[in-house]
Amino acid sequence: MSTRAAIDEFLAQRSLAVVGVSRSGKKFGNIAYRELKAKGYSLIPVHQEAQELEGDRCAPSLRTLPAPVTGVLVVVPPPQAEAVVRQAAEAGIRHIWLQPGAESPAAIRLAESLGCSVVAGECILMFAEPAGFGHRAHRWIRRWFGGLPR
Repeated sequence: MSTRAAIDEFLAQRSLAVVGVSRSGKKFGNIAYRELKAKGYSLIPVHQEAQELEGDRCAPSLRTLPAPVTGVLVVVPPPQAEAVVRQAAEAGIRHIWLQPGAESPAAIRLAESLGCSVVAGECILMFAEPAGFGHRAHRWIRRWFGGLPR
């Protein structure tokens, strides 16, 4: 389970790569990208084939980022997430957020074994402020029932 300290530490990273932004513009990676950008984060989309997504130039991998980042949001299936975790560590990125659906015990163990701080199984939009109404309501419900990370 992720801790509140790990969540806060990740959110303090203002320059992030986002792996899982799609060309269709309809996936959760795109939604997270747009919302984090609106919240003032400096973002670089990572996509193996696209040149540009969400109006920003893409990097084909974490190894080829045009500017340094201090964290990576991962929004891809677990088998791909493990490769992303390895690339992040090789690129010196030590803060990794595995969005729900991207996490797996293997990806989490790998991140930790490589010395990375990892948040897994939590929606970044529930914690990145200011959270929208729906995410604030979800957070309140989880707090009420004791399910929020401490």
